[in-house]
Amino acid sequence: MLKFAKNYMETIEGVATYPMISLAIFFLFFVVLFAWVFTASKGYIAQMSAIPLEEESSLENTIDNPLKSTNHEK
Repeated sequence: MLKFAKNYMETIEGVATYPMISLAIFFLFFVVLFAWVFTASKGYIAQMSAIPLEEESSLENTIDNPLKSTNHEK
């Protein structure tokens, strides 16, 4: 099975560019993520890190809950 795939890939012109494009996209994603981590505001990071520790009642005040909506207009 591997011989079939190898022979098939050798017949495609420019097949070596696909792994390079994949590597570039992979590298670019993590460079952008790294840049975002260092440029994100400390307040935003603190707010997001505190979400799992908040009580249920305080979450209802800050996040819209569509299940508890009182507006039932049709």
